[in-house]
Amino acid sequence: MSFAQKQTEYTEQAWFGYLNQTRLTNRSGIWLDLQLRLNDKFVKEPAITLLRGAYLFYLNDQNRLAAGYAYITQYSNSDELPNVPEHRLWQQFQWFEKKSWLSIMQYVRLEERFRRKIAEGKLIDEYTYTNRVRYAMAFTIPLKGQPGEPNKPFVFINNELMINFGSEIVNNYFDQNRFFVGLGYQFTKNLNANVGYLHVFQQLPAAGSFRHIDGIRLFVFHNLDFRTDDR
Repeated sequence: MSFAQKQTEYTEQAWFGYLNQTRLTNRSGIWLDLQLRLNDKFVKEPAITLLRGAYLFYLNDQNRLAAGYAYITQYSNSDELPNVPEHRLWQQFQWFEKKSWLSIMQYVRLEERFRRKIAEGKLIDEYTYTNRVRYAMAFTIPLKGQPGEPNKPFVFINNELMINFGSEIVNNYFDQNRFFVGLGYQFTKNLNANVGYLHVFQQLPAAGSFRHIDGIRLFVFHNLDFRTDDR
């Protein structure tokens, strides 16, 4: 009896993101998400760029649905392999809960992923289709004042688990887990940012292959509300 040897690659990355949710009416809004991830000693080369948009439907102030599209480029770290684009459809249910000393955000997201295939070192006009479900929970704990109060620092903690499913998945139903802890600042009612440590543990397509990422993450969250005052 033989067992496949576990292989883990280690890397350091820096993640930068701008995430916007804009409410247009009591029921409608838009989502915009821009991200850049740098690889190898945090900033040596690009790893991934991501552009994600969606239509938001507000069930109420605490619960919302999203449906949209994302375009991702995964950059190659080899001159012999091309960068790989991915088209992604996604749907999400997101909900919020606020207490006197913290606020909680959770979402469940479904993704339909179409990644270009590579043959003989070149992109071909065929796609690999996979599905993924993601569950995230985030805690915002103010160091002063109430959650969301302007001009106040806070601690931000979140974890996200991702699971693959579908006929194309053979070796890795588990995709990855992302854990983040950092400090943030609430600049205004609608604008905050946080920076801190990110740990990613990811299973790669080959059986027994994993990736361990130690990262620095800086995200800016910007929420706008264009409703009239008579709402």
